[in-house]
Amino acid sequence: MDKKIDDTTIAIRIWFGTWVIFSIGVFVYFTIDDSVVFAVAAFFIAALVSCIGSVPAWIILCFRVGSIQKKKISIVNKLLRLAALLLFIVLLYGFLAAFLTSGFSSISGTSEYFFEPWLISAGVLAVCVLASCIVNNNKIIQYLIQDDGSEFIPHFPLPLVIENQINTYMELNYNSESGTNYPSQKRNPMNKVLSKAIITGILILAMLIPTFFISGLVTEREDRQEKIVAESSSRWSNAQTLSGPYIFIPYKNISKHIIVLPENADVNGQVTPEERDRSIYKILFYKSDIKSKGNFQIKLPKDIDSSALDFGEARICLGISDYKGIEEKVSITFNGIQYELSPGLPTTEIDTVGLSATVHLSADDLSTDKAFNYDLKIKGAGQLHFLPLSGNSTFTLKSSWNNPSFDGNTLPNDNKITADGFTAKWIFNKANLPFPSILTDGSIIKKGTGFGVSILQPADHYAKTARCIKYAILFIGLTFSLFFIVEIMQKKSMHPVQYILVGLALVIFYTLLLSISEYLYFNYAYLVAATATVSLISLYAKGHFKSWKIAGLFGLVLGGLYGFNYVLISLEDTALLVGSISLFIVLAIVMYVSRKINWYNPSLSKAQPEIV
Repeated sequence: MDKKIDDTTIAIRIWFGTWVIFSIGVFVYFTIDDSVVFAVAAFFIAALVSCIGSVPAWIILCFRVGSIQKKKISIVNKLLRLAALLLFIVLLYGFLAAFLTSGFSSISGTSEYFFEPWLISAGVLAVCVLASCIVNNNKIIQYLIQDDGSEFIPHFPLPLVIENQINTYMELNYNSESGTNYPSQKRNPMNKVLSKAIITGILILAMLIPTFFISGLVTEREDRQEKIVAESSSRWSNAQTLSGPYIFIPYKNISKHIIVLPENADVNGQVTPEERDRSIYKILFYKSDIKSKGNFQIKLPKDIDSSALDFGEARICLGISDYKGIEEKVSITFNGIQYELSPGLPTTEIDTVGLSATVHLSADDLSTDKAFNYDLKIKGAGQLHFLPLSGNSTFTLKSSWNNPSFDGNTLPNDNKITADGFTAKWIFNKANLPFPSILTDGSIIKKGTGFGVSILQPADHYAKTARCIKYAILFIGLTFSLFFIVEIMQKKSMHPVQYILVGLALVIFYTLLLSISEYLYFNYAYLVAATATVSLISLYAKGHFKSWKIAGLFGLVLGGLYGFNYVLISLEDTALLVGSISLFIVLAIVMYVSRKINWYNPSLSKAQPEIV
């Protein structure tokens, strides 16, 4: 004989179950990512904080569940009101969690990262609350339908009650001990459809939770690739930024100096890409042959006394980023004399790393042009940049790499990209450079004047996978809606567990896409993952509805969705426009197909569309 359950008891059961499941979930999560010791510490901290922080939720339950239980309404409506109450609490705590992690400024609209943590937090709490309600489902049903003097309530598993008992009719047996008869509830098809729609909506939101973890997995794999590239590049040579040549002239008796930049410079570079394998990744390096020529015109400003300069200590300098990239001895011909450059710079105002050599210079050279030329063979990874340290200069780069990215402060004046490679040309003159030819403060050129090209292995499969995940709500929502409409038309209900299985198949598509795209081109990986997912769900629909026509319908719809998604991630400028129009068309089709369904009583629907 069951005792009557009071308001406090049922509130404690729901609250305690949620608290335990949440704490265990925290332990399991940190066990996967960290050590067991750290996971145990996280478990106790989460248990303590959540226990104290969830006291207001328990108080709300204590005060509100009683009013729900006492209302003279059907058990379905009581369950729906209890679900609404729990959803309100979950959203409230999700909001607080997002507020604590994102800050107050995110609420005012200055941050784009408030909705995502709110949804994640609310989703995790919703799963914990749902699990607690499933564990306590018998007590919840007993509590909601008990009346004064009632002692016997049948125990139904919650999904069975929702789908078969509560939504159709529930005949309560005669209790021989108490002599109490419980009236039967009449079939209410509307309640059945409504409750199923609510369950489907909750499942759609719940299935979005794994997509956030997959987004984290995409970021993790991308970070891993970047670390491997950085590690390999550090052994080969890092990105290179080249500058110069320029002449350093100190003063005789004071710790000051001037820097003389070339009047004209013509730089030509041939860049040769080299691809190396590391683990599952392909690392792209480059070798370059840089040839430069030009001349200096040393015209001192009136405020600089040439007799105060120490021409005997003048040095010609070349700036680079990484010594490891130098492949051959570096020499420069200045004023007809060849000088071998050695590591070290007399000043770090322009560059922190570079080569230099003492040159023969005197006051008599101030009125004549001094020509220079050099040939530099240097290797690197990622970027090859230059600083335009000349009054008038031209930079020309050629390469067999056909996927360059021109970046830096200035784009090429002229560039041509073909399947055989690229050619790019930059042109500068005194009018568009923010510094004169004679510098008394070399730091002024460090204000973002660099430019050049990035020679990188395309890794856009990570970015495209991340963009795919953003449309997960579209796939899960439309697929679940299709199953919901088909099961109403065919009058063959699907269990919520079946919806979850379909949702997992849709989610696993993204892990398939991510993993396969690391071995194949993204287009092929997308085709393989989409074909596998569409086939799996279509065959599953065939097994449930026993119809190849329905399986074909699901295959056609899902194939169209994946094709539509591929178009969206391939577009950039018109993605929003195409997506909006397409979704409008999809909504119109759904409205047309479901126009004759009697949602109050699907069994009375006239001229239902026949799928089989």
